[in-house]
Amino acid sequence: MRRIGGARAFRGIAVALIGVGLSSAPAPAVDFTPPLEDVPYFADRVADGTLPPVEQRAPRRPALIDFAARGQTPGRHGGDIRMLMSRAKDSRQLTVYGYARLVKYDRDLEIVPDILERVEVEGDRVFTLHLRRGHRWSDGHPFTTEDFRYFWEDMANNEDLYPVGPPIFLKVQGEYPEVTVIDETTVRYAWSNPNPDFLPSLARATPSYIYAPAHYLKQFHVDYAEPVALTAKVEASGQRSWGALHTKMGHLYRMDNPDLPVLQPWHPVTEQTASRLIFERNPYYHKIDLDGRQLPYADRIILDITESGLIPGKVATGDADLQGRYLGFDDYTLLKRNEERVGYKTHLWRIAKGAHLALFPNLTHGDPRYRALVRDPRFRRALSLATNRHEINRVIYYGLAIEGQNTLLPESPLYRPDYREKWTDFDLDRANALLDEMGLERRMIDGVRTYPNGDPVEIIVETAGSTTEETDVLQLIKDSWYEVGIRLYIKPLNLESMRRRIYAGETQMAISSGLENGIATADMTPDELAPAHQVQYQWSDWGQYVETNGNAGSPPDMEVGKRLMDLLHDWYAAEGKEARRRIWAEMLSIHADNLFTIGLVAGVLQPIVVRDGLMNVPETGIWNWDPGAHFGLYGLDGFYWAPDGPSGD
Repeated sequence: MRRIGGARAFRGIAVALIGVGLSSAPAPAVDFTPPLEDVPYFADRVADGTLPPVEQRAPRRPALIDFAARGQTPGRHGGDIRMLMSRAKDSRQLTVYGYARLVKYDRDLEIVPDILERVEVEGDRVFTLHLRRGHRWSDGHPFTTEDFRYFWEDMANNEDLYPVGPPIFLKVQGEYPEVTVIDETTVRYAWSNPNPDFLPSLARATPSYIYAPAHYLKQFHVDYAEPVALTAKVEASGQRSWGALHTKMGHLYRMDNPDLPVLQPWHPVTEQTASRLIFERNPYYHKIDLDGRQLPYADRIILDITESGLIPGKVATGDADLQGRYLGFDDYTLLKRNEERVGYKTHLWRIAKGAHLALFPNLTHGDPRYRALVRDPRFRRALSLATNRHEINRVIYYGLAIEGQNTLLPESPLYRPDYREKWTDFDLDRANALLDEMGLERRMIDGVRTYPNGDPVEIIVETAGSTTEETDVLQLIKDSWYEVGIRLYIKPLNLESMRRRIYAGETQMAISSGLENGIATADMTPDELAPAHQVQYQWSDWGQYVETNGNAGSPPDMEVGKRLMDLLHDWYAAEGKEARRRIWAEMLSIHADNLFTIGLVAGVLQPIVVRDGLMNVPETGIWNWDPGAHFGLYGLDGFYWAPDGPSGD
């Protein structure tokens, strides 16, 4: 049996076992040396009895954070951290950046306990989760295995809340887990087949939830609420049913309901419709530093909502204390120019995606003629050979990016150079030969190739980029594709519109970032390499079929798509790292040869602006969604203001 957590120190996080007991009453004082230091922000509430002292708010077995072991310094309480976002829906970034998870990735990308005290794993089939005794939701109510039971029995297995069945990540070889509540702080998930992705799915930037605040959500559940009161709530909310109301009020990830208790370092105190979103520190947060200070250090996170195109300029004039989102490498010169005058530093973190930008030919497009064209691997290879990546790198990224396909980065132990280099030579003669071989003749006066009926071969590439970066790149590609007889048009859209069109099979090709995880190990799921998710632009219809258990979308109707899904299933069933490594290698090779996406550049540098006086923000790091959660990997809850620095006011 493998044990994760308990009384052992991890790289970057030390988890100590302090105290025992099962009582749901307020936890007694925890024996610390030095003693716990209460948070000045809560002094008035503690004094008037609205809030208990920190000794009763901290879990009996808190996560102790050794900042020195992480190369950081212990901090001090106080102040606000301001960021800029472009829409109220960006409230969910506080779930990402806060990065409180049952288990999480540390900086070495090892999975360690976080909200959980420890996990016991038996053959990747049986997972016993141990909660921290005395841990509480942000409203002070005990966080116990009742919250796991409620999610599994009353939510995941209720067809009004999950009409197509429990979340797909819990289904292994057609089987859902046996969930056993052992006691108030112990719950077990057991499968007859291995589920190696169970813990990684809990650690993601967008976490897979297996718990919910039962004490709060029962008021919206038909099995628990008083019928008349529930009907009144449904009508008052304008929702169509109790299930819709329950779902709306219970989105832990979205951070859009100030009344919904959370386990994150900060919780919302403003409605999502506001132009300024304020998040206040969680009085019951589960982390303590070695000096006895409860995290987070910052009292509030403030998100000011503005137009995305204005964000770089506003950051350069001092309107943010910490900013990465909505900044691009093309903003670096502006940001550096204003550093000294405004009082901030601009760091450059490496983006760890498989491709900073890639083209996504839509293999499930609704037009049979275009679909047949783009499904021919010779066509995709020709487009790749007609793309001058060196020019893109030199003109747009000053030669600092990594040229090549959408695959793993050299930092991954699974990386092979040919994965990135295959079909990347800028070779117009070879591209033309492939297109000629397909029978795409140059019949137009300007040399544009045509379909057999004489219609020109034209590709509309849709972009949802918030800056001109993507359109600038596409303009360079447009010129070189024209030389081989392919006409390219650029169509800017907002992200939601583009995704709706892709999901409807209307988009011919899109440009976006590539693999989220460019630094994968064999123990991380290769689901990005199989048509398993609707958000995969190259085969969204197949992904929708998988995610809805066959209730929507269509199953893969290409043999190579079926093979990738078989390999994904094999990975889940595999026992041992070597078997998983072989599966990864075959999937990566299939992608390198078939070019389901056409990678352009990777490893682009991401500007990170940090106000002078804001401490513990690394000068170098990776800016990655998953794994990484952007600032989450580096512990936003441990960023603090120096005594002589601004407080964010």
